[in-house]
Amino acid sequence: MTADDLLFGFLPYAAVVLAIAGTLWRGLNNRFSISSLSSQFLETRRLFWGSVPWHYGILVILTGHLVAFLIPRSILAWNGVPWRLYVLEAAALAFGILTLWGLVVLIVRRASSSRLRVVTSAMDVVLLLALLVQVVAGLWTAIFYRWGSSWYAAFAVPYLYSLLKLNPDVSLVANLPIMVKVHIIGAFVLIALLPFTRLVHFLAFPIAYLWRPYQVVIWNRKKAAGG
Repeated sequence: MTADDLLFGFLPYAAVVLAIAGTLWRGLNNRFSISSLSSQFLETRRLFWGSVPWHYGILVILTGHLVAFLIPRSILAWNGVPWRLYVLEAAALAFGILTLWGLVVLIVRRASSSRLRVVTSAMDVVLLLALLVQVVAGLWTAIFYRWGSSWYAAFAVPYLYSLLKLNPDVSLVANLPIMVKVHIIGAFVLIALLPFTRLVHFLAFPIAYLWRPYQVVIWNRKKAAGG
């Protein structure tokens, strides 16, 4: 078994199995730990300037990856017109930079606050470093290899489909540049880390909020003396 077979043929399945088993175990044995463990009450200002860019940036980037995964031929057809390719690549780069900015602010915030360091676990550090490597690898690909949306649709997507078919075609990604490989491997590492970090909090999204009746909040404040 070659290194490529191990990293692109075995690691994806191991990561998914670990993520599913670990999440189920955590949900059954410590369900109340499935949250982002908000630290807003400890320090708010830099949280805003980090969390908002991070979440907006990463949601757009992930949505773009998902769209290209679902309709790769449409993406390639879109990119067949140069100006549309430039617009797509520029937009992806802009949101990638926004994502990196937010993540760096969150890392600096956590590292520079003594109160936050107290509540920072070893897995928090591992997760932040893994996210940083993943975002930097993605930006590196966008800046130095160009037209990432096209090679993603032409090579990475068929590779991902081969994984779903339980017949991984490692040859599709074996000859890609090293930072592209790092980006792909990083995605599987993040999947494996899912149940062991606060990244699992996205599974606790309050979906019921979408259809439950709205709430009316009434403030009851005592009037000042003589008011």
